[in-house]
Amino acid sequence: MDFQTKFKFKLTKRERYYVSAGVALVALFIIFQFVLSPFLEAKGEIKRSVQANGKTLKELVSLSSEYGSLKEGSEDIKKRLALMSKDFTLFSFLEKQAGRSGVKPNIKYMKPSTSTDKGSYKESSVEMKLENITLKQLVEYLHLVESSENLVRIKRISVNQSKGSPGYLTVLMQLMTYRE
Repeated sequence: MDFQTKFKFKLTKRERYYVSAGVALVALFIIFQFVLSPFLEAKGEIKRSVQANGKTLKELVSLSSEYGSLKEGSEDIKKRLALMSKDFTLFSFLEKQAGRSGVKPNIKYMKPSTSTDKGSYKESSVEMKLENITLKQLVEYLHLVESSENLVRIKRISVNQSKGSPGYLTVLMQLMTYRE
């Protein structure tokens, strides 16, 4: 007995319509599940990847710009260090500026610290305490001290009102510079 004789189906027009519709739905489901759905997922993944790479690119451009400005600043510092006098010392510079601004008698102490290496440069610093100075004297001294040609910078500063002397200040600060 063969298959045709054993299973002869007599379907009405309506039943053939339903079977055809069912086969079409199964075919559409298979096409969607195995062709269209993976394509749409891949498209979405590519879109997310492009957005993430766009953010990364913007960050890289920003970092590149920052690196360029830092490199330019580094070159400027190298030029200034080359122009600095070889006998320049931070301690004597600060003392000289204290004399010029009139705060030398108000120096409680000055403590130089040992140089620490910062790459190809050495950082030298001085901790200084000034007592019973006015705000005007402090501003004048800081103006004289923070010189760009000697690369002197204030690393840390603490300003308090002097005890027992209203209108006067006690200042504790750490100043630093770089040497080759």
